[in-house]
Amino acid sequence: MLARVWSASIVGIDALKVGVEIDVSGGLPGIVVVGLPDTAVQESRERVKAALKNAGYAFPMRKIVINLTPADLRKEGPSFDLPISVGIMAASEQVSAQLLGDYLFVGEVSLDGTLRSVSGVLPIAAAAQTMGISGLVVPIDNAQEAAVVEGLMVHGFKHLSEVADFLNHPNRYTPVQLNRREELHQSQLVGADLKDVKGQAHARRALEIAAAGGHNLIFVGPPGSGKTMLARRLPGILPPLSFAEALEVTQIYSVAGLLKNRGSLVSLRPFRSPHHSASGPSLVGGGSFPRPGEISLAHRGILFLDELTEFKRDVLEFLRQPLEDGYITVSRTRQSVMFPAQFTLVASTNPCPCGYFGDSIQACTCSPRQREQYWAKLSGPLMDRIDLQVAVNRLQPEEITQQPGGEESAPVRIRVQSARDHARPRFKAEPTIRSNAEMQSRHLQQWCQLDDASRFLLEGAIRKLGLSARASDRVLKVARTIADLAGDENLQTHHVAEAIQYRTIDRMQ
Repeated sequence: MLARVWSASIVGIDALKVGVEIDVSGGLPGIVVVGLPDTAVQESRERVKAALKNAGYAFPMRKIVINLTPADLRKEGPSFDLPISVGIMAASEQVSAQLLGDYLFVGEVSLDGTLRSVSGVLPIAAAAQTMGISGLVVPIDNAQEAAVVEGLMVHGFKHLSEVADFLNHPNRYTPVQLNRREELHQSQLVGADLKDVKGQAHARRALEIAAAGGHNLIFVGPPGSGKTMLARRLPGILPPLSFAEALEVTQIYSVAGLLKNRGSLVSLRPFRSPHHSASGPSLVGGGSFPRPGEISLAHRGILFLDELTEFKRDVLEFLRQPLEDGYITVSRTRQSVMFPAQFTLVASTNPCPCGYFGDSIQACTCSPRQREQYWAKLSGPLMDRIDLQVAVNRLQPEEITQQPGGEESAPVRIRVQSARDHARPRFKAEPTIRSNAEMQSRHLQQWCQLDDASRFLLEGAIRKLGLSARASDRVLKVARTIADLAGDENLQTHHVAEAIQYRTIDRMQ
């Protein structure tokens, strides 16, 4: 007898519908799996055989052919255990096949019939409706994750026997219920507060601008000046994730298998901080079956690169395309996948190998040649893409001991949200743009018009600092954010002047 069960395969962060066809016929007992299965899928033959027997169901001692369609799509992972088990039970008439056309089955099966969670369930649930699927059957540990998607009936089970009972008596079971909005806002904002930062008014202002406009930021200063301390307080002043943004981020973490300790929905903006020994593939993603890297895991959040100049130059060059386009493409022989990567880059570095060039307290021991080689790791095109370049000086002894902490994060976050609300009406006709940093050249002509005095000031900065066209566009984007923070509709000279001041590294060259 023939049975067909629907499942899905993950390609990048997209889900493709996969048909699992089971044919039980006469012949010598055995199981054949066809349709480009990987090793994990081939091994499911033994897992499913043991699981069915230990769960109290008969395993047909006949010839069983399992076909995974489409045949030219590579199938990987243990998530096909459950649909294969259900298909064999349906083909051997141990369960009803009535619901098989309406539901999609995903899950790993243990030898005793227990269902184990798998990665990538949320993208599958998100794509289920476009596949013509009305319901999803998953392990109980994946049920809340799948239930995030509205309009989809999700059933979660602990054991294979429960799935069989559901197929035979569907009226006994109700779909999983989830309050999606409550799930998004249940996590309280935790982390470091700006009130811990003493002094550094210039750097604090840069943080506020970066949060309000989504601008990339680098801190340059000697050891102990507070660069890392400042950077780690940026998440506390960012606006909360919208539901659509949270869904995007959660799908990435689901595919990467990092959702277990984050609930059913990632409700806080990601903050990723890879070590400077990280390789290129660990940043952009990769593998035989591409998985997202740190760049994509920072989507809608922050990628913090501490000690930027300690990263290998070729690794840093991987950042250029996603910083410009907002996505990363990973190409392999069999397939090419695209991962979203709309993140804010925050970096910190010393001004020279010894760390004290320009320091008012300790003298630099580096030669001009050493400093030149130190900065050579950061290419011009990469630095062009960093909007805010801020010098951070060490505090004087009396400032450390006497000066109280600065403003708390809460009022700064309110100003940041107000600036984003001020900018939002401009983006109504451009739904893909969510911050000033994402504006393109055509948007600058419309929303960043300069008067004669501002244009003269910017032209002078371009000549003196040798700014490229891209860098000058970045100055305009920062000026637009400064104006939004002030509640101004039009750019003014002091907005442009302040934006130019944040080209520290250009002035150092």
